Formats: sequence, C-alpha cells, structure tokens
Amino acid sequence: MTNADHGGRAAEAFGATAVGGAQARLRVARLGLWLIAALLAARQVAVVLGTPRGERLTDLETWLGPDGVLHVTGSLYDSTRFTGTPFGGLVLKPLTRSAEQALGWGWTFGTLLLVVALGLIAARALPQPVSRRTALLAAPVAISLLMLSLPVRNTLWLGQTSVIPVLLVLLGCFVAHGQRTSGLLIGVAAALQPTLLLFTPLLWFTGRRRAALSTGVTFAACTGLAWAAMPHDSYRYWVHHMAGVGLGGRADDLANQSLHGALLRLGLNGPLEVALFLSLGVAVAVLALRRAVRCFRDGQLLLAVAIIGCAAIVVSPTAWQHQLLWVLLAVVGRAGRRASDRYVWPVAVVLVMTLPARMLLPDMDSLDPLRTNLVLVAALAAATAVPFLSRTSPYYQRPIPTEYAPAAPARFRHVPLVPFLRRVLTRPNLLLELLLIRVTYAAYSQVRLAATGGSNSAGRAEAEEHGMQVLDLERALRIDIEHWANHTVVKIDWLRDFFDFYYTSFHFAVPLTVLAVLYWRRPAEYRWARSALGFATLLALVGFWLYPLAPPRLMPTLGFIDTVHGVQDFSQPDYGTLTALTNQYAAMPSLHFGWSLWCGVVIAVLAPRWWMKALGLLHPLFTASAIVATANHWVLDAAGGAVVVGVGFALTYVLSGPRGATAAAERNQPEVPSSSRSTSSL
Repeated sequence: MTNADHGGRAAEAFGATAVGGAQARLRVARLGLWLIAALLAARQVAVVLGTPRGERLTDLETWLGPDGVLHVTGSLYDSTRFTGTPFGGLVLKPLTRSAEQALGWGWTFGTLLLVVALGLIAARALPQPVSRRTALLAAPVAISLLMLSLPVRNTLWLGQTSVIPVLLVLLGCFVAHGQRTSGLLIGVAAALQPTLLLFTPLLWFTGRRRAALSTGVTFAACTGLAWAAMPHDSYRYWVHHMAGVGLGGRADDLANQSLHGALLRLGLNGPLEVALFLSLGVAVAVLALRRAVRCFRDGQLLLAVAIIGCAAIVVSPTAWQHQLLWVLLAVVGRAGRRASDRYVWPVAVVLVMTLPARMLLPDMDSLDPLRTNLVLVAALAAATAVPFLSRTSPYYQRPIPTEYAPAAPARFRHVPLVPFLRRVLTRPNLLLELLLIRVTYAAYSQVRLAATGGSNSAGRAEAEEHGMQVLDLERALRIDIEHWANHTVVKIDWLRDFFDFYYTSFHFAVPLTVLAVLYWRRPAEYRWARSALGFATLLALVGFWLYPLAPPRLMPTLGFIDTVHGVQDFSQPDYGTLTALTNQYAAMPSLHFGWSLWCGVVIAVLAPRWWMKALGLLHPLFTASAIVATANHWVLDAAGGAVVVGVGFALTYVLSGPRGATAAAERNQPEVPSSSRSTSSL
C-alpha cells in the first residue's frame, strides 16, 4: 500500500507558482498555522511537566517507575494495572532503568515528536488531487488537530504508548518501500494492539498479499516470542483476560468506547452479551472492510486506513480514550453533495475528538446512552454508515454551490469590512447548526462559571461591592425602582406568579422558537439574526468576566425578596452558590433582557403584519418587568443587555454589510456568477 500514486505530492499541485500578493498571503497563513501548532505543542508539554510528579504520567510511572509492574518478578497482570500485550511488556521491560531517569521530559518530548510525525504523514497521504494551498497548509492543521484531540492529550498526560501503533500503520501504508517492510511495520503494530490485524484482509483484498502475509507472520512471531519469554503472562492476557478485558479498569467503564463496553453499559452480560458482541463485531468488520477496499481502489488510501482503524475500535474488547485516535483520521472523508453539507462530518469529528461529551449533548436521561458512547458512535459511523463520496463523483470536487444574495449597497465606504462574508439565501445544515449551538452554549456556561474563579462563593465579595456601585448610580439617576417593584409584586399573588413563570419559562423558549421559525421559513434572514445574537452573547461573556455583579436578590442587606428561588439562608458562608453549573453573579449585562430584545427586534423587522410586530415588542417589555420585579436584575443590567444587542447588530452590519431585501425578493434577482461566489458566510 504505497503512496506513490495516490498519497504523495502531485506534480500538478505544485506546477503552478503563485505570484504577488497571493503567494505572500499563503506564506503568512502557513507561518501562522505552524506557529499555532507550535504553541499548542508547547502548551501540552507545559501542562504535563508543570504538574507535580505523581499526578502526571501516571500510567508510565505505574509501568516503569521504581515500584512499577515491569520491575515485579511475577506476572505483569497481577495488579491489572498493565493493559498492554505481553509483547508490549517484553519491549518495555528492558527500558525500565533508562525510563526511570527519563520520566517527564524525555518521554513527553519523544511522544510529541511521534505526534508531529503522525501529522506530517497524514498530511502527505491526503487523496489527490489537492491544491497548492491544501498541500502547504495541511501539515500544520493536522498537527494542531492532533494536539487538541483528547486521545493525544490523554496520551501525553498518562505517559501512554498508544500513538506508536497508529504511527507504525501509517508508516507501513504510506512511507515504507516494499510490501514486506510494510507488512513488518503493521504486524508490529498489531502485536501492540491486536485488533489492528483487521488491516491484514485489507492488504489481501487490495492486491498486496505479500504485505498481508508479512503482517500475519510478524504478528505471530512477536506474539510467539512474548509467549516463549513470558508464558504465564501470555496465558493470562490471551486466555484469562480475553485479550485485555478487565485490565486497567472495568470493561463497562465509560472510558471504554468499544462495542463490548457499550453493551455492558446497556445492562447486557453473560453469554447473550458475548454472542451479540461477536456477531455485531463480525458484521462491522465485514462492512468496514468492504468500504475500505472501495476507498482504496478509489485512491482514498488515508480514508481506507481510517475506516479500518475505526472498525478496530468498535470490535476491540476494550478501547480506552488514548487508543481512539483513528476516529480523527476519518476527518479526511468527504460527505454531502451540497457545499453547505460538506463541513458537517469534519466539524462533528473534530468536536467529538476535542471536547468532552457533556459539552456536545445536554445532560438528559434520554440522551444518556448516546452521550456515554459518543466516540463509539463516531467510530461506528465512520466504519459503516457515513456516505463518503467517491473521487469519481461529480460532487467530490464541485459540490452543489451555495446561493448568495446580491451585495446590498452600504451607507459607509468601508462596509462590509469582510466582503467574502456574503449573505446566504439557503439554510445551513441543521445538524451542524444544532451542534454548534450546543457547543456554544456549553462554552458560554463554562465561561460564566469561570468568571467567578470556578464557584459563586469565590466572587461574592467583589460582586456585592459592584452591586452597591450600581445601586448608588441608579439612585443618582433616580431610576432605583427595584425595591418598590419587587415588594409591590410580592403582595399581588397572580402578578407574582405571572412574572415568576415568565422569568423561568420564556428566556430560552422564545429565542429558540424565533431561530427555528427563521431557519424553516426565512433561511436568508436566519444567518443575519443568528450572527447578531452570537456577537451579543460573546460581548455579554466579556461583561460577566470583567464585572461580576450580584443581583438584588443576592444582596443580603437590602431586603429584596427572591420570588423565584425562595428565601435564602444568609447565615451560610457559601450563600449565593445555588448551583455549581451556573454563575449567579453574571448579572451585567442582562442576557434575559438582551435575548428578549433581540427577539423583539428580529420580529419587528421581519414579521409581515403589524400585530405580530407588536407582540414581538411586548416580549422585551414583559421580560424587563419580570427581571426587575423578581429581584433578579437591576435596571442598569437591562440597559447593559440593550447595549450588547445593539453592538451585536452593528458588528453584523459592519462585517457583512446591510441585511438587504427579503429572501423572496433576492431570489428574483439575476443569479450571481459562480466565479464571484465565496464559500464563506456569516
């Protein structure tokens, strides 16, 4: 499986020499990406080496440290802490003395170099043809994604060796000269990670039978050598532990992202679970092999390798987080005929491999089976389900283009500042939008909490001081109506119930409804409105960070009544810490009012009838009344919310230009020439 025909640099990709400004911009972009990759690598090293010894490289310390299992004269698997194959133990055991001196710098930098080599080979193996820009920028992008991925971060943190089998396979597929050398490298990788034997039938059915035989012979030789040197350990690993099951943790642990682990987490066990696991595993292996062979014959060698790697994750008895790097390689597959769908798969893969599952899916019982098996689902999808395009497909290089609106004239000379952020007429991919909205909200929640130092009680004193500052300013402006409004509403039961319900129920429901209606009925306006909301929320996060503010209900000396959360116990030192998941001192600016104002503006601008516009404008009015009457915000918080929403709409205008006419009118305009279309949009 060589790289000469499909995976190397195509001469035509480098035949045309860019000149002038385009070449200079390409050099700057390449330098910037390499700088980002270097910074990410430095950060990972700093995180590992900056952690006290005993808390970092724990797996490596467990194996090779002074009291590590590789020093023990008995079985490697007596404590179940060593999870590698007997061959892996045989290779590592002679390194114990040198490893004791190298724990830390040497091992960390060595792993880092392996990751860099992995990124360079993966970039070199991209299916041809690739543009000059892609060829030059692929390597730093690949290395950056690897540095950000959870498997690599876990490998560096734990001191694992899981990068080595992946690198050996890629070396065998794309660098090695000769089929025997290729099979030798893949066979050693399989001796370290047995399910990589799935590459043997891939080699066989793609005509590389010498490499397949070499892989099998090398695996057998390495395993036999380990069995001869350590027969007791080999028996325990292959027979007693069934190729590693139960080593390093319970097989049903959440970290085990194999099909076997998922079935155990679903409550299946015993002969039924084993039979189901074996039958489903065989089905996955066969489907993945067929897809990989097609991709190989189509010239997409890296995708073929990634598919088999993902299948190896699924059918493995245990697939711990540091062993899941194969899923990230599947990002090279192209799926989707429309340009707007082209980014769904790569974005989903990158998010799954770089962010915790709790950020991608909400904490709901109904979603628990999906959230706890998210990486497995991604691997299973890559191996069996995602409709990757063939290079012979007319949509592979030229997907159905996105429809753009004609540029609307701006009142200012330099608007839009970013001309290629043109207004799109068609709706974006729904899955991608939901995924990005979920990730954005999870990041928003984390930043809110981090703004107080990780807990609400940590920022209480500063937040209360800022609360007095706001109250003093309101008194000077004669707008300090919060206490009067709060106590007036408390005396009227039906009004109190109404404002409590409005405050707790409409904050998320109305903005999500507006976004859903725009997405379905007014796709040309959806991106404009969504972008303004995103800018406003981002600016609000800056406000939460710079100016933590206690709302009236959390000012214990002012006599406010918390109508929503009930009476608080001021004698508790952690008063105000109502939950560990949200920042109770993120009051300035008020996003309750800001998001409602955004809804009102969007409805007032886009609604076709006057009564709809009026109802839309009533929402921010009711919201402002609710946040003040329930003692959850100061009046100036609402003013701050109005400011960030105004700036959000202004930024959208400045960056991408005027909103222009309605979608229906724009569709009647003459079509924009394809040469002037851009694939980027706001």
